[in-house]
Amino acid sequence: MACGTSSQFDPNRHRRRSIRLRGYDYSRVGAYFVTICAYQRQALFGEISNGEMVLSELGHAVDHYWAHLAQHHWHVELDEYVVMPNHCHGILILAQQSSQHDMTEVIRGFKTFSARRINQLRGVKGVPVWQRNYYEHIIRDQAALENIRRYIQRNPQTWETDKLNQTG
Repeated sequence: MACGTSSQFDPNRHRRRSIRLRGYDYSRVGAYFVTICAYQRQALFGEISNGEMVLSELGHAVDHYWAHLAQHHWHVELDEYVVMPNHCHGILILAQQSSQHDMTEVIRGFKTFSARRINQLRGVKGVPVWQRNYYEHIIRDQAALENIRRYIQRNPQTWETDKLNQTG
């Protein structure tokens, strides 16, 4: 398609595969591992220096909104999380079932409010900050929870070989 031309949605060409587990109730009590990528995987949130994440101003905004999720969603508990240069990982625990705010709604709110603040800091309006979707994994047992915690904790040290690292 040439620049400047518009295209209509064509369900035969523009198929979006759902990342949701078919038939699973995402308001169910449990732990979820979430990865949310920056739009076009831009390194907006800081950089890795000597195996440590150094947050930019935009990265601090992401950190703030993630760290305060439980204040806006009474049924959410936060576990391990990390903000990386172009994505963030976190473990969300739905401690109680909520008919209004399932896990997908919690993430939608996080993306909306953090993007609004990031665009305010950048002095722009409506510019995409996050990719449209995100990765989520239902954590089914304690061993998986411990493995994912270690993965999140080590993510800055393994940045050089991370598949989301687009600088290498």
